Amino acid sequence: MSAPHYDLDVRPILREGGEPFSAIMEAVAALGPGQSLRLLVSFKPIPLFQVLGARGFEPSAKEIGNGDWEVVFTPVGAAQQVGEPSERSASTDDMPRDWPEPIMELDNRDLEPPEPMVRTLQAVKTLALGQTMAVLLPREPVFLFDELQVRGHRWRGTFEPQGHYRIVIRSGGSGGRVS
Repeated sequence: MSAPHYDLDVRPILREGGEPFSAIMEAVAALGPGQSLRLLVSFKPIPLFQVLGARGFEPSAKEIGNGDWEVVFTPVGAAQQVGEPSERSASTDDMPRDWPEPIMELDNRDLEPPEPMVRTLQAVKTLALGQTMAVLLPREPVFLFDELQVRGHRWRGTFEPQGHYRIVIRSGGSGGRVS
């Protein structure tokens, strides 16, 4: 017999104009082994599918009326724990672990989208080939990953225990790849 769902209704947070991401991540951290998260939300949270997918959860979504959705995130395999690298980079497997220390660190946690991505991409342009920078973000930057890959950069990312996402980006130059 499997454990009952952990239920979280973030619709009140959204109605008040709040950001439910931290509540969701706290709920995920509170899950027992093999336990699913049942999330009630006022829209289909597609970006969250990627975030929790990287942590080993598979979503099952259904509309429950009035534009509201019920999404059950079920753990598949070994789910990642908070603080472990999410390793979302397409080039992670061949990524060297001896990167140089970041030459700068940006704190983009208090910016509204898309400003964190814009500011990050502008800063990456200042890096020389092989240099690294660190960026603190309010959430996993799923759209930034594609932009970095297109530009030939590599990255490592992880959720920090405080709930924000820290990414270290290594410049691949102007469209080149780091070897």
